[in-house]
Amino acid sequence: MPLPTDEKLLALSQSLLDQFHAIFGEYPGFRPAHAKGTMLTGTFVPTEAAKELSSAEHLNQASTPVLVRFSDSTGLPLIPDTDPNSNPRGFAVRFVLGPHRHTDIVSHSTDGFPTHTGDEFLEFLRALAASDPANLAGSPLEAFLGSHPAALAFVQTPKPAPSSFGRENYFGVTAMKFTNAAGVSRFGRYRIVPVAGPDHLDDEALKAKDANYLMDEIAARVAAGPVGFKVLVQLADEGDVVDDATIHWPVEREVVEIGTLSLTAPLEGSEAEQKTIIFDPIPRLAGIEPSDDPLLELRAAIYLMSGRKRRAA
Repeated sequence: MPLPTDEKLLALSQSLLDQFHAIFGEYPGFRPAHAKGTMLTGTFVPTEAAKELSSAEHLNQASTPVLVRFSDSTGLPLIPDTDPNSNPRGFAVRFVLGPHRHTDIVSHSTDGFPTHTGDEFLEFLRALAASDPANLAGSPLEAFLGSHPAALAFVQTPKPAPSSFGRENYFGVTAMKFTNAAGVSRFGRYRIVPVAGPDHLDDEALKAKDANYLMDEIAARVAAGPVGFKVLVQLADEGDVVDDATIHWPVEREVVEIGTLSLTAPLEGSEAEQKTIIFDPIPRLAGIEPSDDPLLELRAAIYLMSGRKRRAA
């Protein structure tokens, strides 16, 4: 995957990477955000409804191998799983279509994103770096949140800690355009929900957990049997905004189940693979296209730039 040639986009991507490093520090070989994680392997099996939605390869064959990565937020490789800043959790899924052929879903455990554009996100990070979250009065962050309602809503959204990576809901941030074999297209956003149902910890239960409870628990859970997730797509109606990750669609919009993820084992060599794998928020295959959301090209550039740096480290 080549880097984009848009100089402005590349400069913004680098500025965002620099700002993450300014906030968290720089840890060679680790991601600037969602640094702490673990990987598993498994299989994806599509539903019949998936074929009606899209002609994409993995939605039209019997099954597809997957690699997945669960992660904590921040660029801190040793952040405790119990730290409130480790939310939202990340869940990236790679559908392995063949040698050097794949498509990915990148999701996290809060429905939405704080800003519409990368420039706004950089402004948000700079305000965060210049403020004390425990004393917001008169701070740059207070000013930013006061003038950006979507960011305020994202920050104020409850983010309870899950009992397990396998008991959390995950959301695709940006809309995709799904096109079926008949040429019919619909925009939609991914949702990934646990077969076992979501389960979150209250403050007292969280205090009893250790710093790596999520990493240890998912390894034990998958050793006891497959960990299942349903992959869903919430479909936009005509007139819904599909290029702004801060705008939620009405809850009554149709949701289609497109398949099941069955995670069956920890990935052997997970630590090394996490340093080399570069997930791509842009699907890059027939049957699923990116929307015009400005975050997509930016995120793809950031992931590629930071991924190349990880590999070099």
